[in-house]
Amino acid sequence: MTDANKNFRGIVLSAGIAAVAYVVSAILPSGILGGTLIALLLGMLLNPFVARTDGYDNGINWSAKKVLRAGIILAGITLSFSQVIEAGKYALVLMMFTLVTAFGVGYICKKVFKINWKLASLLSISTAICGGTAVATLGPTIHAKNRDIAYAISATFIFDMLTVIAFPWIGQMLGLSDTAYGLWIGTAVNDTSSVVAAGYAFSEAAGVLATVVKLTRTLFIVPIVLIFSWIYAKKETPSQAAEKVSVRKIFPWFILGFLAVVGIRSTGMLTDSTIAIISFLSKFFLSMALAAIGLKTSFKEIAGVGIKPMVAGVIIDVSVVIVSLFAQAGILHYVN
Repeated sequence: MTDANKNFRGIVLSAGIAAVAYVVSAILPSGILGGTLIALLLGMLLNPFVARTDGYDNGINWSAKKVLRAGIILAGITLSFSQVIEAGKYALVLMMFTLVTAFGVGYICKKVFKINWKLASLLSISTAICGGTAVATLGPTIHAKNRDIAYAISATFIFDMLTVIAFPWIGQMLGLSDTAYGLWIGTAVNDTSSVVAAGYAFSEAAGVLATVVKLTRTLFIVPIVLIFSWIYAKKETPSQAAEKVSVRKIFPWFILGFLAVVGIRSTGMLTDSTIAIISFLSKFFLSMALAAIGLKTSFKEIAGVGIKPMVAGVIIDVSVVIVSLFAQAGILHYVN
């Protein structure tokens, strides 16, 4: 509580932006703009003011770190282990194809476009796992710059806008079944709100399956973050001391909190209203943390990253879309 009192102004500002973002996202049509992205953009708009004003930095930094971790931990409430089973082994196999594609193509793009490995990793995990939440989770773990986190989330948003509009039409044109379309959308679209919007635009059955598959992808945050914690330690540690990397020091302990909340949800003891409240708090905390990241990032910094990472993001996204489409067709053909 001492930290909270000490950092009051920055915390209140971040929370206020998150509240405004929630209201704006509730007014807009579903899937158009998520609250986290709105909070990030509003924070960036206010960056010039905050940069010239004293008394906000400590609270903003506190929100970007502590509140972010709280939001990630509570995000576990959206997923139960039974949902993973419900999604089925074929959905999990399909995810293996998309995970390998996202990180494989991301690595190639890093080499071709000469993008720093942290930004390339954020672009890949955004596509592979769950959009902005995955970026916000991995970013601090590998000590990515705020501008890279903001850039990766922005790239995700642009692609998701296109998917919500185009994918239902493409699915109809290709004659996909509800199952085929649900598997495709659940593994190929990034942000949860976009998955829901694109899925239910096709059919209710497709929307339900797409949502379950999408939530199952969230669980892959755990091994991916653990792997990148080790990669970061190896890259940032002098070669002569690489073998002395401490697992205890690099381990992202908040991931255990995330798994604990998933476990609690899996017991079935929580009421729907309790789950809804915790889910809302998770989204609000994530919006608050991204507002803080936005307050620390200017549009000029984002523009300074250049166009190449955006092109790389599009290539990664399109690759996953294509691989997911053909992989689910192959899997369903094999099953039938």
